[in-house]
Amino acid sequence: CSSLHSINIPPSVTTIGNDAFSGCSSLHSIDIPPSVTTIGNGAFSDCSSLHSINIPPSVTTIGNKVFSNCTSLQEINIPQSVTYIGEEAFEYCTSLQKIIISSNVTSICDNAFCGCDSLKEMYIPFSVTNIGYSAFCECKSLHKIEISSSETNIYDYAFEGCCSLQKIKIPKGSRAKFEQMLPRYCKDKLVEVDDNYKI
Repeated sequence: CSSLHSINIPPSVTTIGNDAFSGCSSLHSIDIPPSVTTIGNGAFSDCSSLHSINIPPSVTTIGNKVFSNCTSLQEINIPQSVTYIGEEAFEYCTSLQKIIISSNVTSICDNAFCGCDSLKEMYIPFSVTNIGYSAFCECKSLHKIEISSSETNIYDYAFEGCCSLQKIKIPKGSRAKFEQMLPRYCKDKLVEVDDNYKI
């Protein structure tokens, strides 16, 4: 499908299957209808020309590797309906500058945003309980992170190679917990803030 430029998915479709449009290197836009609830593993991986996509509020699951290596994708808004972001879902989306994660997402899985070189800031909503292994590794432009909940668990290498990281904002009173989970190079970046503080 290397010559496919755009897709209009019919409103009868509820699931976009695994690897459905993987490797469609000329695909630049897609319109996903509100009937779709699941985007399968690798559905749009290696769509290197894809620069925008609208995920409808019907989608509840973003599978593994869904948008991995979509190197032209610049912005993504994850709707309130989504609770799960799979492994390597946006890995090496090197042009991705802005991500809005819904307040219902509970897990950001392993390597989910690894290698997103253009990402500068990240807000982790209160609902997120787990930030997976290497979730944001090698995000070389990432300089500020805000973690809203003191209950969030951070797994190994989550911020490995984030060489521009200057500040990790965490809830007041949670420094001791996060110091146990984060490596030495992240500990001096921790800043405790009041609950009503806005990034």
